[in-house]
Amino acid sequence: MGTELDTTRYDSDTTFAVGMIFPMSGPFGLVGPSSELSARLAQEELNAEDGILGRRVELLPIDGGRDPAVVASEVRALIDVGALDAVAGMHTSAVRRSLIPVTSGRIPYVYTSLYEGGDRYPGLFVTGETPSEQLIPALDFMMRELGRRNWAIVGNDYVWPRKTASIVGRHLTSAGASVSLVDFSPIGTADYSATVSGIGISGCDAVVVLLLGDDAAAFHQCFSAAELDRECVRLSPLMDENMLLATGTENTYDLYVASGYFETLATPESLDFSGKFSARFGTDAPIVGSLGQSCYEGITFLGELVNKAGTADVAALESLSQNFGYDGARGHLTMVAGHVVQPIYLARAGEFDFDVLGQLEPRRPR
Repeated sequence: MGTELDTTRYDSDTTFAVGMIFPMSGPFGLVGPSSELSARLAQEELNAEDGILGRRVELLPIDGGRDPAVVASEVRALIDVGALDAVAGMHTSAVRRSLIPVTSGRIPYVYTSLYEGGDRYPGLFVTGETPSEQLIPALDFMMRELGRRNWAIVGNDYVWPRKTASIVGRHLTSAGASVSLVDFSPIGTADYSATVSGIGISGCDAVVVLLLGDDAAAFHQCFSAAELDRECVRLSPLMDENMLLATGTENTYDLYVASGYFETLATPESLDFSGKFSARFGTDAPIVGSLGQSCYEGITFLGELVNKAGTADVAALESLSQNFGYDGARGHLTMVAGHVVQPIYLARAGEFDFDVLGQLEPRRPR
């Protein structure tokens, strides 16, 4: 799926076609099933009403786990032949960067993943978290409440971890803390023994983890095997329940996560979403998690924005989106300057899910 798409069934007069870009392969592919089902739930809810612009919503799944240039080439070809009315999805910043020149000013692009912040392009709407509202308040909490002052930063070697590490490093330094190690590894790394050894030598008491999917699981397993989990706390902005299960209960001691959504979040909107997902896909369906849920929210937001505007014209959507409010699994949210203002929560890893400790105060501007 995602390499030879049959678009012949998408009639522009009766369907509103959305290229749904999420990882089906690679180290981030473990969150693909929940992403696809979450998007499908939003699609079905829209179609149960009047779709988008009175047209039936159709999703074209595209594998965002491949090389960014390949993904961008496929999306460009689909746009050029009029097969897409919009794109949306949860994928890496490397993929997003490759897509922006393809979509900018042509069709709306709803990017649902957390990212490094700062992007403003015609038609780009970001519903995910950014460091200023997600990581920075979490770092402040851990310095203030846990007394952690000597940090290491580990991440994959691409734009999101590198830019986020720079933001984190500057903030920690300005707060009087120290950064004793910064380490980046290629996506797909399975052996983190050298990284973990460096952390042990550094003498740090806390680690910011900016790793994807299977890479994160491999790192946490190696970290715990070296018994560093008894000395250092870990903080990550990217760790959902699927990644937690892949990591293993024995490897998540003192692991904290900052996120706009957890499946254990006990808000009316979150509980309602979980109930609808379970009722539709059954108890054996993949765990939703924050990353999968983001795809539900992305399609929901797209539908509400386009229907309110009465058009998918990028300029019209840009104008309407400022202070545009919509409802989703995270409650009532508002978009400002192309990014959603959202509550952020801090949680600690439990056996099979997350124990939500409370809400963090988001910071602006980005």
